[in-house]
Amino acid sequence: MRIATWNVNSVRLRLEQLGRIDEALRPDVLCLQETKVSDNLFPHDAFTALGYAHVAALGQKSYNGVAIASRRPLTDVTTRNWCGREDCRHLIATIDGLEVHCLYVPAGGDIPDPEANEKFAHKLAFLDAVTTWFADQSGDGVPRVLLGDFNIAPLESDVWSHRQMLKVVSHSPVEIAKAGELQTSLAWLDAVRHFIPPSQRLSTWWSYRSADWKSSDRGRRLDHIWVTPELAPRLVGAEIFPESRGWQPASDHVPVLVELS
Repeated sequence: MRIATWNVNSVRLRLEQLGRIDEALRPDVLCLQETKVSDNLFPHDAFTALGYAHVAALGQKSYNGVAIASRRPLTDVTTRNWCGREDCRHLIATIDGLEVHCLYVPAGGDIPDPEANEKFAHKLAFLDAVTTWFADQSGDGVPRVLLGDFNIAPLESDVWSHRQMLKVVSHSPVEIAKAGELQTSLAWLDAVRHFIPPSQRLSTWWSYRSADWKSSDRGRRLDHIWVTPELAPRLVGAEIFPESRGWQPASDHVPVLVELS
């Protein structure tokens, strides 16, 4: 199974790019975040044409939204709401015995201080709630894949400058600690770093604010694929697809893919 995640930043704007990504990566399962479309307007026909016969979408107009598109049947499709908000950030489906979680963590605004920034406070509360929920599933033996835009770059090599980014939302110490707690909840394995060592700098996101994202290369690794320990022997490979950042109109995120035997 080749499973990919991409913050598409408006699915209807990227339909041509979805075709190019499908041709390049050939995922069996494609999980999307920031679809930015209500469910009744989701472009199912475009996915069917690409061979994704099974699609689950959880969306709203203009904001957020997640989707799982699969060449294989989806069962037990469910959603989760966090912190009392129905903001379309967590979609779950079972595919060939794997429980797949497509997750879009709130960005958290610009100031990494929960007292001064309500958006940041919500991000931390969201992570706490998700962590507690996963920890409650511990020991049930269900193989799981958790993937999506976590809006956290946890490692020093996940940002262009660890020192300069410590006071920037996505790489602040409190977010790094929250990501560690989430990873501990089910002993999740970072499937990308399983193949690409932490010493190697990686990015999956480059800001729109940069006039030349490629030459400045001030990226962050915000998009992740984690698996529960029983899936570790099935990991075959992982890749990031930075080419798509240069396509127009570009998403500021690029796809990430993991292959399981």
